Amino acid sequence: MPTVAVDKEDLWDRLGHKYSPEEFDRLLFEFGLELDEDTTEEVEAARKQGLPAERPQLKIEVPANRYDLLCIEGIARALRVFLGKEKPPLYKLVYPPGGEKNIITATVAPETKQIRPFFACAVLRNIKFTERSYASFIDLQDKLHQNICRRRQFVAIGTHDLDTLKPPFSYEARPPKDIKFVPLSKTEAYTAEELMNIYEREKHLARYLHIIKDSPVYPIIYDQNRTVLSMPPIINSEHSKITLNTRNVFIDVTATDLTKLGVVVNIVATMFSEYCKEPYTIEPCKMIYPDGTERITPDLSYIPMTAHPSYVNSCTGLNLNAPELAVLLEKMTLIAKEDTSDFDTVSVEIPPTRPDIMHECDIMEDAAIAYGFNNLPDTFPPTSTVAQPLELSKLSDIIRREWALAGFVEVLPLILVRISSYPKP
Repeated sequence: MPTVAVDKEDLWDRLGHKYSPEEFDRLLFEFGLELDEDTTEEVEAARKQGLPAERPQLKIEVPANRYDLLCIEGIARALRVFLGKEKPPLYKLVYPPGGEKNIITATVAPETKQIRPFFACAVLRNIKFTERSYASFIDLQDKLHQNICRRRQFVAIGTHDLDTLKPPFSYEARPPKDIKFVPLSKTEAYTAEELMNIYEREKHLARYLHIIKDSPVYPIIYDQNRTVLSMPPIINSEHSKITLNTRNVFIDVTATDLTKLGVVVNIVATMFSEYCKEPYTIEPCKMIYPDGTERITPDLSYIPMTAHPSYVNSCTGLNLNAPELAVLLEKMTLIAKEDTSDFDTVSVEIPPTRPDIMHECDIMEDAAIAYGFNNLPDTFPPTSTVAQPLELSKLSDIIRREWALAGFVEVLPLILVRISSYPKP
């Protein structure tokens, strides 16, 4: 499970309350999180000795599938809603002045199919960074790269100062000798071939080189003036780097997996849209694929689902009606309302920040968390049986043991997937 370090005082400000260690530990437990460490004592001890020390941090363990909790913005937002201090935010796309005809476009070249075929973009307008929010923005990208992106193998994120660039953009794949630009934190221009040799000696980037190194073409993103934005999944350009003075952020996401592409671009855009002049608004971009198909990204559609109080009650032992269930689900940032035509139905809209909600059982789990696991009634099961393994299970265990003794390694594949709402290009 990922551990997210957040600034303690910053979190208290966002929650509007200073919690004691016991209170905060209990709050996290009720929400389904765990406090791994509080560095307050270490910081105070260092300061007493006259040593330099950072501000106290809280290290919070979050579920691996809750990508919306990988930054202080997401954690604070979810806890505020859970505590009833605000309603779930409504994320929406806002087109630039002039409407869709003035939307930023990005053309995807046919050659990208050889290496990373999927592309998505988004824009955060009139954003205002502080040192801490800027650091959180960078840290979220790193957390996503290590988590859902599988160390940039499936997805890579690039963020740029839009005011240094000139749309429209093009996403291409070119031979490494034909790519030349000044990479992030460098002052000279290098070809992609030269960069591969340079980064072999830099630990933080060397681990990603194998993703594209042996490919005849490398992914590359240009603006209208052929200025390089990024060579995903390795490095961004120095030209368009983000700073504290950046006001308009251009987000590019390249991927080999369409579902993960949609999840990642949604999370990065929605988490930091609260810093926009109009909070929770994102400016979309238009992707133009080689076959002429077009797609607007990000897709912030709320996914409609249905929850039934009878099902939730059967799993939890509760006796909830539809209005009560709807209130519980809103505490978990879901949009829920009772169906007036059916007393056993609650209409639920899943926000783009919750890709972990895939079935009604996930909604049931959220309802149980909102109600409080410790508050669920203790009941004995209606039947009593003596468990024993099936004959097939016995045979499987014997085979597993023998294969393990012979030196084989058992692998459990990732079989749970979510069907993306994005059409394939």
